Amino acid sequence: MSSLRGRFAAAGRRSYGRLRQHLLLAFQGGLAASLAWLVAEQVLGNPDPTFAPIAAVAVIATSIGRRARRAVELIVGVIVGVLIGDLLVGTVGTGAWQTFVIVFGALLVAVAVRGTGALVTQAGGAAALIATLAPGTPDIVLPRTVNALVGGATGLLVVLVLAPMNPTRSVRRIAGPALDTFARQLTSAAEALARGDARRAREVLDEMRSAEGQLREVGDVVTAAEEVVRFSPLQWRRRRALAAYGAGAEHLDRAFRNSRTLVRRIFTALRDHEPVPVCLSTAVEQVGQGVRLMHEEFLSMQEPVRTRERVLRAVQDAGEACRQEIGFSGTIVVSQLRTVANDMLRATGVPGDEARRLVRRAAAG
Repeated sequence: MSSLRGRFAAAGRRSYGRLRQHLLLAFQGGLAASLAWLVAEQVLGNPDPTFAPIAAVAVIATSIGRRARRAVELIVGVIVGVLIGDLLVGTVGTGAWQTFVIVFGALLVAVAVRGTGALVTQAGGAAALIATLAPGTPDIVLPRTVNALVGGATGLLVVLVLAPMNPTRSVRRIAGPALDTFARQLTSAAEALARGDARRAREVLDEMRSAEGQLREVGDVVTAAEEVVRFSPLQWRRRRALAAYGAGAEHLDRAFRNSRTLVRRIFTALRDHEPVPVCLSTAVEQVGQGVRLMHEEFLSMQEPVRTRERVLRAVQDAGEACRQEIGFSGTIVVSQLRTVANDMLRATGVPGDEARRLVRRAAAG
C-alpha cells in the first residue's frame, strides 16, 4: 500500500512539474490565437480569419528554440503553395488528376528550396486548397496568405516580445536539477567504488540511463533561451549569462554519456573484485564536484576557473591511481575519466587542443 502511495505521489510531482514547465506555453498559445484572430478580422477585415490563430498556435507549439524558423517556414510554405497552385490551376484546371499535379508541383518546389517540416506541409496544404476550392471561391488565395503572415508574425510577437520566457530563470529551473542529478550520480558512483559496492554501482548506472532525458532537456531549454535573447530586445542584457551555457551544452551532453561508460566500468571492476586505489574514487568525486561548480559559475557569470581546477585535480588523482595496483577495468575507468575531464574543460570554453594538453599534463602528475 505504501509503495502504491509512493508511486502516486511521484506521478503527482511529475505532473505538477510538467504543469509548471508548460504553463507559460499554454498562456502564450491562447494569447497568440486571440491576437491573431483580432488582427485578421478587426484590423484587416478578413471575414474568415480561421487560419490566422491556427498558424499562431503552430508557431507557439513547435519545438522550443525553433519558433522563429517555424514561423518563416510556415509563411514561406503558404506562399509557395499559393503561387504554384494558382499558376497550375490556370493551366491544367481542376479535378482528381489535376489536384495530383498541382500538389506534386508545389511539394517539389518546396523541397527544392530546402524546405522541411512546416514549409513542405504548408506548401502542400495551400496547393491542395487552391486546387479544390479556389475555382468556386476565387477570393481564397489572398486571405489564406495574409492569415499565414498574421498568424506567424503574431506567434513570434508573443513569444519574443509580449510574453517571452525568462531565459536565465528557465535555464536555472531546468539545468539546476539536471546537473545536480548528474553530480549526485557521480558522487554515488565514487562512494560505491570506495566501499567496493558493485550492487550500488549497478543502481547508479540504471539511474543515469533514466536521467538521460533530463540532461537532454538542458540542451533544449538553452536553445530556447538563446532564441529569446537573440531576437527579443527586452532580453538582450541576458546574452552574456547564457553564452557560456549555449557553448557548453553539447560538451556537457558528451560528458554525461561518457560518464555512463565510466560508471559501467566501475561496476565491472567491482564485480570482478579488482584492486581499486582510494585515489580513484576520490577522482570520480572530484568530477562530480566540478559539475556543481560549473553550474554555479555559469549562472553567476564568473569565469569557470574553479571548475577547471577541480576537473584537472580529478585527472591528477586518477593518474596517481595508475601508478598503484589497478586492474584492467580500473585502467579503463581512468581513461574514461580523462575523456570526461576533456569534455568538461570544453564545456567551460577551453579550446580542444588546449583541453587535451591540460589533461595530458595533469595525468603525468
